[in-house]
Amino acid sequence: MVQDGNSATALLDDQPEAVESLASHANPMPRKYFRKYLPSHEQVRQNRYLAWFGRHLHHPNLWHLNRKSVSGGVAIGLFSGLIPGPLQMLTAALLSVLLRRNLPVALITTFYTNPFTIVPLYIVAYYLGSLLTGASHRAVARPPEFDWSAIGASIKALAGWSLSLGPPLAIGLVTLAVSLAVIGWFLVQVAWRAWVIHQWRKRKLRRSVA
Repeated sequence: MVQDGNSATALLDDQPEAVESLASHANPMPRKYFRKYLPSHEQVRQNRYLAWFGRHLHHPNLWHLNRKSVSGGVAIGLFSGLIPGPLQMLTAALLSVLLRRNLPVALITTFYTNPFTIVPLYIVAYYLGSLLTGASHRAVARPPEFDWSAIGASIKALAGWSLSLGPPLAIGLVTLAVSLAVIGWFLVQVAWRAWVIHQWRKRKLRRSVA
């Protein structure tokens, strides 16, 4: 059994794409899970904010569900999610098209920022930026309440609050966005690789038992 595991690992190192393909055929559940919850081709192409990308949204690499594409999509989404306002999805789409990474994954991942998480993340970014710039940070003013009945006014108030935090917030946001993107990419790479090795070993075990 140890020898089979070592052989599987060695084969994975030599031919990672081939092994991923074999593991996916042996147990396609992760890809079925992704396809179940990710927006479809048509949903993305008909989005009013993304429609202007036109034919660029037809590139097959934007829809591939493999380790490289998904980890890249997660990284893009984590980075783009900290961009203020409605530019999150546009940035995620632009980077996905330019880098040829999974577009639906990138779009869905941006939703980690929302009215409940954006303020805590911005406060973390502000203190991180203050630390990096050496600026003496002051107490952060109380953020505005988000009113769902007046979304436009709430977004405007949140933007004003963000601008009041100045350069430390801007530098902190970039640093935090890059850090989250790198961490997200690494975690998906490790988790996907571990799943592939696990599936390959299960396949070898079933063959040996049979």
